[in-house]
Amino acid sequence: MSEVNLMNLYPKAKRDLEHRATVSEENRRIAKMFGREFFDGTRDQGYGGYKYDGRWVPVVARMRDHYRLAPDAGILDVGCGKGFMLHDFKLAMPSCTVAGLDISAYAVEHAMEDVKPFLLVGNCRRLPYADHSFDLVVSINTVHNLKRDECWQAIREIERVGRRHKFIVVDAYSDEQEKGRMLKWNLTAETILHVSDWETLFAEAGYTGDYYWFTP
Repeated sequence: MSEVNLMNLYPKAKRDLEHRATVSEENRRIAKMFGREFFDGTRDQGYGGYKYDGRWVPVVARMRDHYRLAPDAGILDVGCGKGFMLHDFKLAMPSCTVAGLDISAYAVEHAMEDVKPFLLVGNCRRLPYADHSFDLVVSINTVHNLKRDECWQAIREIERVGRRHKFIVVDAYSDEQEKGRMLKWNLTAETILHVSDWETLFAEAGYTGDYYWFTP
């Protein structure tokens, strides 16, 4: 395992933590349904409008170069949403094969047309792919939406279907200040751990890939 920041080229959003801290439990409940409200509803319930803007383009290039992916690499996005990252992988690597899985039927239904045929609705606790199917498995801000024991299952599944490289990003904190910011911002995460506790969980699950942290 290795901590590596492959998200350093992803645009940093301005986040109103104090406003988010006042979000109602009802809005959090709605967000955790991962339906229209989460993707294309109000900011209090999720993204406030989840639209393609090309922000994954430099991140995809960073991953391609870091892992030295072959032009025809197989890539899986666990928690793919509307398929924006996979769309950008196809732009950067036209010969690559892509697959995506998301818990949200709404997101898959409203996915980008070029990758929509390769997306499935499902839970990352049980990935519907054969062992060692992909050269790169990516999961950004998804695993932490499960209970701790379910996170273990999801990490095991990511390890199982990857034949080479894996990269996971989860909500985490390094100190009490970061923890406070995370708890104010969080809408959907069921498991928020100290970075060392995540590393322990990764090791317990037999994970051999890379990882990084989301902290608002």
